[in-house]
Amino acid sequence: MPNSLTCAQAPPATLDTVGLVDQRLGNAGTSGSAPILEDGDVDPWALPQLKDTGQSWKELSMAGRVLQVVAGFLKACGLLGSLYLFICSLDTLSSAFQLLGSKVAGDIFTDNVVLSNPVAGLVIGVLVTVLVQSSSTSSSIVVSMVASKLLTVRASVPVIMGVNVGTSITSTLVSMAQSGDRDEFRRAFGGSAVHGVFNWLTALILLPLESAAAPLERLSALALGAASLQPGGHAPDILKVLTRPLTRLIVQLDADVITGSGTGNATNSSLIKRWCGTKGQTTAGNRSNCGAAAGGPCPERDSPAAEETLPCRHLFEGTALADLAVGFILLAASLLVLCTCLVLIVKLLNSTLRGRIAQAVRTIINADFPFPFGWLSGYLAILVGAGLTFVLQSSSVFTAAIVPLMGVRVISLERAYPLFLGSNIGTTTTALLAALASPSDMLISAVQVALIHFFFNLAGILLWYVVPVLRLPIPLAKRFGDLTARYRWVAVAYLLLSFLLLPLAAFGLSLAGSTALAAVGGPLVGLVLLTILVAILQRHRPAWLPRRLRSWAWLPLWLRSLEPWDRLVSHCCPCKACSPPQAAAKEAHCYENPEVLASQQL
Repeated sequence: MPNSLTCAQAPPATLDTVGLVDQRLGNAGTSGSAPILEDGDVDPWALPQLKDTGQSWKELSMAGRVLQVVAGFLKACGLLGSLYLFICSLDTLSSAFQLLGSKVAGDIFTDNVVLSNPVAGLVIGVLVTVLVQSSSTSSSIVVSMVASKLLTVRASVPVIMGVNVGTSITSTLVSMAQSGDRDEFRRAFGGSAVHGVFNWLTALILLPLESAAAPLERLSALALGAASLQPGGHAPDILKVLTRPLTRLIVQLDADVITGSGTGNATNSSLIKRWCGTKGQTTAGNRSNCGAAAGGPCPERDSPAAEETLPCRHLFEGTALADLAVGFILLAASLLVLCTCLVLIVKLLNSTLRGRIAQAVRTIINADFPFPFGWLSGYLAILVGAGLTFVLQSSSVFTAAIVPLMGVRVISLERAYPLFLGSNIGTTTTALLAALASPSDMLISAVQVALIHFFFNLAGILLWYVVPVLRLPIPLAKRFGDLTARYRWVAVAYLLLSFLLLPLAAFGLSLAGSTALAAVGGPLVGLVLLTILVAILQRHRPAWLPRRLRSWAWLPLWLRSLEPWDRLVSHCCPCKACSPPQAAAKEAHCYENPEVLASQQL
């Protein structure tokens, strides 16, 4: 038997070996600086100690010192410039998605019958946030609908959950830029996945509870009743003050048109802003140029004339292109600039953070308090993430900046996790201050929606961080990272399934009614939960299972392995980046042989 002969050359496999095969194979083909996993002794997610191989400052000559100072200054300028253009490209990317999908998002929001279904509300929040690439825009649409009595507060809670889930797509898109190196991609994608996994797990736990007992709605109403609201607060605008001079020259959008699309007040006008202000003038009462010739009534003598409207100054001012065409142009340009800036940032970080500098930065960022207060380090990271997000006024920018740092081994996954949780809290506090600046007729609704968003993220921290054993997003994200390091196309599949295909399928079923959604979704959810339970028992308590279920060897290969799917993807996309290394594929085929799996001692 060819398979038996081939596998006989490999060392005898135990269940632990089979469980670690994905981690071992994920390191194949990585860069030389990455730790190689052999027999499970070295953790590929660990931050190794670095040795300074360069000359010390005392050993350098005067010319060498000057050259090093100049090179460091140029690298710092290049890093700051790349980071600035990266943030501006994120803003332009959001504008592009709003031009492409805001009208569709508004049409989705206007169907109140669908929004009354909690599952449909969740997926609608995900889809709309993915379409407009801005949780602030999605939240403002929800606030406007609640204030206009088009949506009840109870029906808005699942939508807010979906908005929170959809905002994690930005960090996932950013991680794709590091797919050129398997080891960097493992950590970068794992870092982006931990944010999405946390949001999805929190939504899946709290959605049934909210449908049954409405704890978030009641808690927000209780907090609202205990507070004395004073409108007029404003969120800090530090980041936009820096980026607006450049982004306003590219394109400007009319926020009223975007918000009106969800409240039923939308018009056929373009989202591209054409008029950006008025200029008052004083007329001298000359009636010879008014009346029918001027197309309007005559002003009184020496009275202020009608204000002159000032046009906007940006690239697409007065363009004849449709919003869709402008959106595609901005999408292509912003993605190109974003990927270029990310590559430059990663290269500059790798060049700058070496030896003692890298070790010092890692030690500061990943430091823990001394015993017995080490557990406080994570909570301090949550506060730091919340504070930085509050200052930047953008959770997408903060999380997108963390992901490349994880790829180059500056921040560990265990430290990035509380930073992401703090970012979720920080963006809700910013939304709360923005809600306090709402008009008086929308103040109560805006503040309650912001409080629901805050309590949702706070409940997620209580569920998935306070108890260390329940920090499930970390091992799940590591599993995703190991898998995508071996099969890079899994990252694209995760992106499409989590943020597009599955929400679209749930939305389509919700259009058919709650009965159809329960009839199709119920058995699928039950099957997934049963599969997870059997997999856990196979790993920890195999004796509790029937002999048939102690391994998946009885299933067809395409149901228990990604190798057939990988061959299909490699055939459709014959590029080295899409397929695993040759040695990895050969070893995986050996361990996926049903005879090898069936022969293991359980």
